[in-house]
Amino acid sequence: MEGTPSAAAVLKAVTLTHVRYRRGDALGHFLAWVSLMPVFISLGGFVSHFLFRRELQGLCFFLGLLLSQALNELIKSSIQQSRPSSMCAALEVCDSHGWPSSHSQYMFFFATYFSLLCLLNGIGVSSPRSRRLLALLPWPSAFLTLYSRVYLGYHTIPQVTAGATLGLVLGAGWFCIVNTMLVDYFPAVEESAIGRFLYIKDSSHVPNVLKFEYDNARLARKKIAKD
Repeated sequence: MEGTPSAAAVLKAVTLTHVRYRRGDALGHFLAWVSLMPVFISLGGFVSHFLFRRELQGLCFFLGLLLSQALNELIKSSIQQSRPSSMCAALEVCDSHGWPSSHSQYMFFFATYFSLLCLLNGIGVSSPRSRRLLALLPWPSAFLTLYSRVYLGYHTIPQVTAGATLGLVLGAGWFCIVNTMLVDYFPAVEESAIGRFLYIKDSSHVPNVLKFEYDNARLARKKIAKD
């Protein structure tokens, strides 16, 4: 109808992204940022981890996420299920596939692996209560991301449910592979030429990494002061 704005005209993208939400929709604006959590985790979390920590467990964690996303793309291209028809034109995603949701898969893989890491490996925290609290940390973001993809019109409920289920299964499976099979090769990687060159390490045998590093940093400072 003449004078009526098109669906695309009432949608606005988050700055520097192509995640769109309805103009004036505060909840949609918030959820648009929430749906970018995988980007924040990958660029902010894992890049920072490699620059400052370089733990083999963290590197395997990131490798698992990459493999999970590669599998997601393979499944999408095989199934070729369309995104919600009511919004795909406005969102400019009609040429991409929606089953399973890659955002949901990423976040549920991340939440599952992170929780198991906290509960079973401790990630350097010795207190059982602290481990349990840390294990709960990623789940609100995971469920919010799942909801955001439906609310913003990028996916149907079955698509995000499939992504979440696949992420959960793959996260648990990859955690088992890393910590029952690949962990045996950690010492060899640590002592390899590239491992020594890049300062790649494994601290999973240290009960409380934070205390260990704090104590050693203090000892090093005291030694320098004496010298």
